[in-house]
Amino acid sequence: MKRKAKKIAVSAAVLMCTVLLASCGFGGKSSSKNYSTTGSSNGTYQGVIKNGRYRTSKARGVNVSQNDNQYNLKSFESGLTQVSKRVFSTKSYIFQEGQYLSSGTIENWLGRKTKSNPEGLNPAQGKKSNPHPVYIQQIEEQDYMQESGNSMKLRGITIGIGINSEYNYQTKTGGPTLTKKISDSEIRRQGEIAAQKVLQRVRKKSGVGNVPIVIALYKQAPDDSLVGGTFFAYSKNNGNTISSWRKLNYKNVVLPKASAATTNSSDQTDDDSFSNFKSQIQSFFPNLSGVTAQAQYENGTLSGMHITVTTQFYSQSEITSFTQYITRAAKKYLPNGIPIDIKIQSDSEIQAVVYRNAGSDNFQSHIFDSY
Repeated sequence: MKRKAKKIAVSAAVLMCTVLLASCGFGGKSSSKNYSTTGSSNGTYQGVIKNGRYRTSKARGVNVSQNDNQYNLKSFESGLTQVSKRVFSTKSYIFQEGQYLSSGTIENWLGRKTKSNPEGLNPAQGKKSNPHPVYIQQIEEQDYMQESGNSMKLRGITIGIGINSEYNYQTKTGGPTLTKKISDSEIRRQGEIAAQKVLQRVRKKSGVGNVPIVIALYKQAPDDSLVGGTFFAYSKNNGNTISSWRKLNYKNVVLPKASAATTNSSDQTDDDSFSNFKSQIQSFFPNLSGVTAQAQYENGTLSGMHITVTTQFYSQSEITSFTQYITRAAKKYLPNGIPIDIKIQSDSEIQAVVYRNAGSDNFQSHIFDSY
């Protein structure tokens, strides 16, 4: 299978940057003539602004095109930031998108190892009838800065490495697509091999010096999954050799579950709560195309939910009434003590959002209106 770079749409990238700046707050503080920061709130990082512009990644949106699950792209980036928070405190460090790994560098690393691309982290194809898998799917760099006098200094780097859980290929053009499943043990092994190489290469980059480098390993979800993958291990390194790995225990699921056969008691309770919520809003407003949730568990405990409600409403008054009802139903039926966001949308646009932040008991809402 040919490898090619996949670029996230410019509009999506601009939107992500806009959201990041909005979440961090405006009215940032100045750090020097050329640098300022966005400011922060609710445990988020401040972002770096240079010469009045937000600093975007030099390798923004590059990944191997073999995996078409867009949830992987989103959960990979957000999950990597959560890993970084374990090492680089939001109170002490300032976030900057990666400036040391270029698009060309990432593309080469994500390629197969060949005579023309000796830096490829993936094995040579081998036999076309039985090719070696493409293991390494995504790489992302995050830089963590601190103000030092009149300048901004690099104080740490986080590198995320995404590893495929399955490999799709064709033995001939136009032929059927075949799939190779990759075991968890092989995912870990390939991730650790790539991590050692990446650490050594990043350490040699000009300007990196001896700052701590965190390497985090991410298991990609299959193409047909309705949730993204999860990070399963990370390592903090002060030299150019991986010191040790720290285990992460995340699980992403879709609610409501199709079957309770593989559900434990904790999952079942959460699934029942969501099913009750879904039943209530569907009985009150029958014009719904679907109600689904992405739920994340950390160490076996529910840590958050993203809920999507797809509507067929035609009037603004219907949307307003429905949003008000969802706000009440969410507080009554959904689990307490975790952050939850509920996106209410039609096929063409987002109509409203209902959300509760971590540590809060009450839901808030916003309806997207028009003048």
